Amino acid sequence: MRRLLFGVSSILLLVCSCMKNNDKEIKDVEELQESASLEMSDVHSQVTDSGFIKYDFEAPNMLQYDNEEEPYIDFPNGLKFKMYSAQGTTIKSRIRCNNARYMKNAKVWILNNDVEAMTAKGEILNTEQLYWDTQQHRIYSEKFVKITTQHQVITGVGFESDEKLSKYEIKRPGGEIELENVKKD
Repeated sequence: MRRLLFGVSSILLLVCSCMKNNDKEIKDVEELQESASLEMSDVHSQVTDSGFIKYDFEAPNMLQYDNEEEPYIDFPNGLKFKMYSAQGTTIKSRIRCNNARYMKNAKVWILNNDVEAMTAKGEILNTEQLYWDTQQHRIYSEKFVKITTQHQVITGVGFESDEKLSKYEIKRPGGEIELENVKKD
């Protein structure tokens, strides 16, 4: 009798575990995976080291997706990012864009739509998409780029640089325009 009860309960367990999920259960799980695990508005954060500001960033909205296969943080309305000098007194560089995403596992920023990066030397990089690999300390793009220095404007398609923009290469240069020093009244 025990064998019969054990056999029947094993079959019931097997049948129940193989039952098909209904559409509502599947939809609920998919929505949970697609919804942000954290939502924040008017984000302003500073990262410090030994009492000195190292980084400062602002974003109107931040959505964190931890339940995705590749977890990420989304900034759908853009962000502004500033990097400070070692003493935290001056801004070394800054970046702004209209949309951004940070891929948590890869530690890569994907900046989109009207991206502008400015170096401590006052050089400005403009593009529609920029990747920033924080592990390899490099930035790159496959899109059209424009770099404005004090004396020239350089354009092209495709770009790679160290994250300080001190050593960069434009893969397919489009041209250079020399700027004259023009006095303004």
